[in-house]
Amino acid sequence: MLRRKLLLASLSSFVILLFIPFISFNIRSNFSLTTSLNNTILLQPQFALVIGIFTRPGNFDRRHFLRLVYGIQSTFIARIDVKFIFCNITDSEQRTFIALEIMRFNDIIVLNCSENMNSGKTYTYFSTLPQILPTRYDYVMKADDDVYLRLAPLASSLQPLPRVDLYYGFVIPCPSMNPFVHYMSGMGFILSWDLVEWIGRSNIPVNNTYGPEDKLVGQWLNMGNKAKNRFTNKPRMYDYPGTNGRCSHELIPDTIAVHRLKKWEQWIDVLRFFNVTKHLQPSTLYSISFD
Repeated sequence: MLRRKLLLASLSSFVILLFIPFISFNIRSNFSLTTSLNNTILLQPQFALVIGIFTRPGNFDRRHFLRLVYGIQSTFIARIDVKFIFCNITDSEQRTFIALEIMRFNDIIVLNCSENMNSGKTYTYFSTLPQILPTRYDYVMKADDDVYLRLAPLASSLQPLPRVDLYYGFVIPCPSMNPFVHYMSGMGFILSWDLVEWIGRSNIPVNNTYGPEDKLVGQWLNMGNKAKNRFTNKPRMYDYPGTNGRCSHELIPDTIAVHRLKKWEQWIDVLRFFNVTKHLQPSTLYSISFD
């Protein structure tokens, strides 16, 4: 009997060890530079960013696709964690599937709200994070699930910027280059951690949560005399060519974000433009040609 218990305990430990490498979805940020056989320099990330991708519980295919898109990217500049954000799950079947996703990937945050577009989800997101995240980040990003983010250029653009009182993104209206007027597009904007904490404790946001939510964030910051450091990253953030008038332009090499990728052929076009499969290793197990 004792021998059987010991065997079961050993098997349980083995299963846990097998599972550990797969329970966290984050972007690799520690790079080693080998200067000699016995001298290795480890580059530590300079800051931490969490990206919350707003989606809906039923968008299983999109989440799995985005895990591939972001899982193959890396940067030594920052530690970047990618999370998928939605409100309370009301469908019993979705609960089961999402529970499996969480067990496998541990990259989902379920907010205490009803799924909505302009009724407070953004406020709930920012005000909740400091209470529930196990670690503090320098920056928090809100992004759509139809945007392609290139994480290394994003991290490089943030590197020289202030770590406090920062509001970063693509300023609306499209022709504007002045981030101190209006607000940042919902394709993906970033707040420094101190502003996220301020949203959670200030009376300004909590009493103004209904309406176009990305626009409201800009209003909160203006009313609170916050975000003295504002940065719009045009033309490196933009909408996919031909999808949104003056917010769109052709794909460019130093892109940070491409928005409004609603169709799979648009995603394929973008991924091919940036040659994301260039590091695919040859193998006898497959033969894939991109000609």
